[in-house]
Amino acid sequence: MKIKEKIQNYLMEVRQEMEKVSWPTWIEARSTTWIVIIMSLILAVFLFGADQLLSNIAKLIL
Repeated sequence: MKIKEKIQNYLMEVRQEMEKVSWPTWIEARSTTWIVIIMSLILAVFLFGADQLLSNIAKLIL
């Protein structure tokens, strides 16, 4: 099988699989995006606090 045929076969299979995908609606995409942003901010604040706490403990020990 030549390279050109392999590429064509691959692209055809990709197109077939993409037709099976269940795409979210705009409302679903927007709401899940906000959830990801909010959870990322919460995690960032938590990690910042933990880092500050551990840094202060390390300074006290050293």
